[in-house]
Order: sequence, then C-alpha cells, then structure tokens
Amino acid sequence: MNLPRPRLVVIGNGMAGMRTVEEILALAPGYFEITVFGGEPQPNYDRIMLSPLLAGGKSFADIVLNDYDWYEANHIRLIAGEHVEWIDRKARVVRGAKGSEVPYDMLLLATGSNPFVLPIPGADKAGVLTFRTVADVEDMLAVVRQGTKVVVIGGGLLGLEAAHGLNLRGADVTVIHLMPTLMERQLDQSAAHLLELALSKRGMTILTATETAAFEGDERVSAVRLKDGTEIPTELVVMAVGIRPNAGLARAVGLDCNRGVKVDDWMRTSDPEIFAIGECVEHNGQVFGLVAPIWEMAKVAARAMVGSQGAGFTPVASVTRLKVSGVDMVSAGAFMGDATTDDIVLRDAARGIYKRLVLRENRIVGMVCIGDARDAAWHFQLMKDAADVEAFRDTLIFGPVGDGPVDPDGAVLAMPDNAEICGCNGVCKGKIVASINEFGLATIEDVRAKTKASSSCGSCTGLVEALLRTTLGESYAPAAVKPMCKCTDLPHDEVRRRIVGGALKSIPAVMQALEWHTPDGCASCRPALNYYLICAWPGEYIDDSQSRFVNERMHANIQKDGTFSVVPRMWGGLTNSRELRAIADVVDKYEIPEVKITGGQRIDMLGVKREDLTAVWRDLNAAGLVSGHAYGKALRTVKTCVGSEWCRFGTQNSTAMGVALERMSWGSWSPHKFKMAVSGCPRNCAESTIKDFGVIATEAGWDLMVGGNGGIKLRGTDALCKVTTDAEVIEYCAAFMQVYREEARYLERTAPWIERVGIEYVRQRVVEDHEGRQALAARFHHAQTFAQFDPWAEQSTGPEPAQYRHVAELV
Repeated sequence: MNLPRPRLVVIGNGMAGMRTVEEILALAPGYFEITVFGGEPQPNYDRIMLSPLLAGGKSFADIVLNDYDWYEANHIRLIAGEHVEWIDRKARVVRGAKGSEVPYDMLLLATGSNPFVLPIPGADKAGVLTFRTVADVEDMLAVVRQGTKVVVIGGGLLGLEAAHGLNLRGADVTVIHLMPTLMERQLDQSAAHLLELALSKRGMTILTATETAAFEGDERVSAVRLKDGTEIPTELVVMAVGIRPNAGLARAVGLDCNRGVKVDDWMRTSDPEIFAIGECVEHNGQVFGLVAPIWEMAKVAARAMVGSQGAGFTPVASVTRLKVSGVDMVSAGAFMGDATTDDIVLRDAARGIYKRLVLRENRIVGMVCIGDARDAAWHFQLMKDAADVEAFRDTLIFGPVGDGPVDPDGAVLAMPDNAEICGCNGVCKGKIVASINEFGLATIEDVRAKTKASSSCGSCTGLVEALLRTTLGESYAPAAVKPMCKCTDLPHDEVRRRIVGGALKSIPAVMQALEWHTPDGCASCRPALNYYLICAWPGEYIDDSQSRFVNERMHANIQKDGTFSVVPRMWGGLTNSRELRAIADVVDKYEIPEVKITGGQRIDMLGVKREDLTAVWRDLNAAGLVSGHAYGKALRTVKTCVGSEWCRFGTQNSTAMGVALERMSWGSWSPHKFKMAVSGCPRNCAESTIKDFGVIATEAGWDLMVGGNGGIKLRGTDALCKVTTDAEVIEYCAAFMQVYREEARYLERTAPWIERVGIEYVRQRVVEDHEGRQALAARFHHAQTFAQFDPWAEQSTGPEPAQYRHVAELV
C-alpha cells in the first residue's frame, strides 16, 4: 500500500526557493508532493543576470534556471503569476491572490526581499523605477533609446550594474550616490577612486556625496532635484538604494520576525512546520543578500525537511564581484581593516590596478582588488581557510609563486575540494572534479550543462578550464578549443559567448576584457570580431570597415589585374528592360570590357576601374539597381525557376517566393556567403538542394532544405521540414539564418556548420521549438532594420572616399 506523500508548498519561485527544491530532489526524489507559488509570471530565472539582460548581453531564455519542462519532469505544480495573500496555519492551507487554495504538511517561505524606495517627494511618479525583476528591466527598456537621459540613485553594486547596462543601451547616465565614494560597503577609497575613473571613461557622470531631494515633473518624472537646488533633467529614474527582507506575509500570520523572518540553525521558523530561506530570513540577527550563504541555507533546509537534519547553518564568507565588462573588481571580508590588522598593498596606477590584502596574525581577513582579479580566488580561499601565510607573506600579493617556472594551473590544483569556483551558482572544486570523472565531461560546455559552473557571468571560466586540464591530464583535448588565432587563447565560440555575456561592444573592449595578446589583433581575428559584434549588437555597434577584407571595404570584387567586378541585385533573378538598358549604358559609358551572366541569375560587369566604381554605382542607382553583395559574407542570391506562373509542371509561384525571400534577407551579414534557391516543383530546376537554404514547391506547400554546397566540396542539403504557407517559409528561413548567424564560426559555411552541430540540433532550434523559432526570426528582422541600406548609394553620394581614387602609377 502506497502512503500519500507529504505535501510541500513553496512560497516564492526565485533562486533561493528553487535551489532548496533542487537539493530536496537530489537528497530524496519523490519524497514530497510539491506545489510552488511564484508572484512573477515567469519560471525560475537567475536574478544575478538581470544586469546582462538589461545591457542586452543575454536574453530572458539565457537566464532561465528551471524552465517549464523542469517543473513538469519533476512533477512540480507551478502556480506562476499569483502572490500568496494568506497562510491559514491552523488549517495548513495557503491562499493565493487569484483564489488558489493549496493544503500543506510542510511550508517553505522564500519570499526574498523588496527594493527600498526613498521616501522623498515624487517617488510615486511614472518613470521612477526599481531594479529587482524582469518586469523592471522591461519597463526600463520601454523608455531607453540612444541618448535617453537616465538618473540612477545609488552607487552600490546593484546601482552600478544598472547604470552600466543602461549606458551600454546608449543612455546618457548620471549616477547619484549619497556617500563620498562608490560601493563603500565593498571598496576602500583607493579602489573606489579607480572604479569611478573606469566608469567615467565609459561616459557615465558620477556624483558622490550628493543627496536627492525630490523628483520633479507632472505625472511623469522630468528632473531630479538635489539638496543644493541643482536640477538634473531626466526621462527615467532607477532607484537602487538597497533591499529589505520581504517578511510582511510571515509577520501578518504571526511568525516571529524582526528585520526578517527569524529562523534557527536549520531554517525553521517559530512554527515547526514552516521553514524559511534566502533574503527574507534573519539568522542570529543577520540578514543575507549574497548567493554563497543562501546556497548553504538551501542545503541545510533541504536536509532538515526530509528528516536528515545534520549540521546547522553557519554563515560562510562571501565574495562580491561587480559585473561590469572590462572592470575586474572583487571584495571580501574585513577589507577596511582596523587597529589589529596589517595591510599588503600593490598599486599600478598606469594599468589601473589596485590590490589590498588585510591580515591579522598572518591570516587574511579581508581583501579588495580592482583592475586585476586573477589571483582573487586563491586569496579568497586562503581567507576562508584562515591559512597561516607567514611563510610566503613577502610574495602573497603577487599570487601563488614557486621557486621554479610558474605553473598556471598550480593554484587551482592546490585548492581544497570545498573551494568555491563558481560564486554565481555556488559550485565548489570538488563537485566539478567529481562530475568530470563520473560523467566523462570533456569541455567547458559539458561542465556548464552538468554543474552550472561558468554558466552565468563567466568570470570563473579560466578556473573551470584549469580543472579540466588538471583532472583529465593528457586526455584533455585542447584541439577541441582551438584558439581563434595567435592573438588569443580563446576559441570562436567562447569569444562570441563572452561578447554577449559581458556586453562588450567594441573591438578594443573585447581585446581588453578577453586579454588579447597583441595590441591591435591581426588579419584573422579583426574581421571575425567585427562580424561577431555586428551580429550581437545590431544598431549599437558601428561597423569597422578597416576590419573587413578588401572586397567588403570596396563593395566590389577585386580581380587579378586590379580592376573590379560589379554585380547589381536582381530580385529572385528578375529584371526588366529599364534595368537592362541602364546596365548596357553603364558598360558603354565606362568601357567595361566584359559582361557575363552568373550562375546565380545575375549580370556581372568585369573590369571596372577603381576610379569609376562610384560613378558606375550612381548610374545603376538611378535605374533602381542596388548592390548585389557579390563580394560579401552576406546574402548573395536567391535563384528561382519560373514556377507555376509559366511552367506547366509548376505547383507554386516560386519566383514570387524567391523575390519575397530576397527582399527579406538582402543586406544581412553572416559568417560566410549565403545562397538560396526556390524551385517550383520537385524537378528542382533552381538547384535548391545545393544551397544554404533551399525551397522546393509541392502540391501540399513547400519542402525546406538546408546546408547544401555546390562548391569544391559538393554537399546535398538536409531536409529541415515541410510547411504549407508562404508566411511559414519566411519565418523558418529567418530563424534558420539567425541561428546560423549567431552560432556559426566566422568563415564557416552552413554545410560544415551543420555537419559539426548536427541537423537534429538545427531542427530542434528551428522546427520543434515554436517560441524559440519566433524569437530567432524576430531577432533577424530587428537586425535587418539596421542592415538594409545600399552601400553603393552611401559610397557614391557626397565627397568621393579616398579608397576609390586613382592611385598614381610610378614609372
């Protein structure tokens, strides 16, 4: 006879509550019948990553920790978008604001914290926001455009991350901070000064020792008035001045509360059937806001709730990191020191580096560093272990050193198993090493998928790589992570991930943040970085033409004699008498020696002199012809047959479909050239089965094919799917192009890309994931709003660029 399982209700679908549920599932799968109430309508997401979400470095899908499938797979009932209004402790029933009533045998409060709102006039005006949820981010992004004036109140960790994200979105940001220095709870004056300089260089205005008096405006905020009477015009105010435990519900139902919900060492409240976890709790007079102690709470609470109580909660040392790209900042412990401590300080003003270790009786009790945090994990572990550093105190500030050559992995190898590697997700060295051995993990991606280490901000990626090297030894295959070029140790995929995750928006910013070995890169990495930035930040990144290959700089293909070929675009292979006359006139006028019909149904004019290019383009533009991008890593052509309009075998209007596809996708840049074709029947006269994206008409609709190549290495397409409407063809094509644009490596055609990732992966992304496909298509269309301009028209109007002038011939 199966006894009914005890009913666990979790109030709060955030990181703390779901981390506790994960711990329970790991300890005792199936022990509870679990119901989760979440006040927000989304599944559990990584609140730490709201800053990259605001900056545009991550999408919401990227920061989801447990998607809806996870709840279903673990038989968890999720009631999302419904706050809990009351707990009937006597009847043991939880009541939601929308009428849900759920009985419980055990209850977990994980209600988090509320942002503190300054009690000053105008705080309730429209446009005055806090920074705590995805909805807050959406409200900010609804206002912010290039040049939008924004004031951030609060120069602490959260305020600066909000300011950084808004700055990357193009806003004109002013930070107002009451205290004399930024992040005074984490940084001493020297470190705070360097941080202020670094943020000011990014275009932010920093006002310290400044007090806000009121928010001016009618219904909507229009200015911030300071205590000294100064008014700062603004369209948006973000208040990030601290948080308070959300203990209102607990207090209302009679639980013992002070600042937070009071708990014992096992996270029990004053009601033995109710536990509490996270930012809402108070333990021994202390409240918590960092993940490391909260993850420890989750372990303790989970053990107690399933009946294996074990050791109680002891607060663990926590490290603070600022998630601002290009600013390495770490702080921990008693970094200010006192009369009983000594300091070891390293300053390098030219490089913007400052490190301070605070020691008491030869043991690190506090640390702060800015500009270079490579040794921070080692120093922090020494602090956590209360290790005696007397024997190497003279070299302590320089990190782990030995008598012989420095072993870059030595410090990681020497760490104990309980050393924290990933602070965002609370993953220690021992768990990563055990997972590598137990599950045969061989890559960073494997470790991220299994342990979550390095999957959030990415700052611990180097440590995880070192653990892979030291654990796998000779079997670790660095070839799997081949560097982009000699300028970096990072592979293409990791560079792309860090550009997005770190909100890096210029080539110098990438090289600085990713520690490029060369000052300006090389001919291999600069074009790749330029493309990755164009793809990641449409409308924000400014194309660096000098980082392109010569054909793309000149907007024409250079020939072996130094002349150029010019290929105007012909939509779907269609042309007309006006365009043909214009081409003929251009050929005669500029004495172009050869005209050829290309395999892609276009006309190629060969032998155009450099100094004639802009004039040729101007005359072609006058007839309505634009660049065919025959020179670019871009959409080249959409080849068509005549289809049902003229052919007796045609089943669909392939020409119209080809024109629609080309109108949608022209101007788009991609990792390599991209070709399409549309055939009006299965006879495939347009050769759709050797194109990057091929479409074949049938009686029932359209067959979609991908990954073909008719070049040196012939490859037939893989079948993607069958669709029935023209609109579906457009959507699936846009989604496929975008996933290729976002994930392929520079100079990788669709054929080798699909061979590398597998057609099943492509089908999963484009066909099976309905919402994901729509999101991909939406991102493609968004990017196209910035890409669809004619470079010929741009180059042929106004003063002639120097690159098209005749070069003097020396004889």
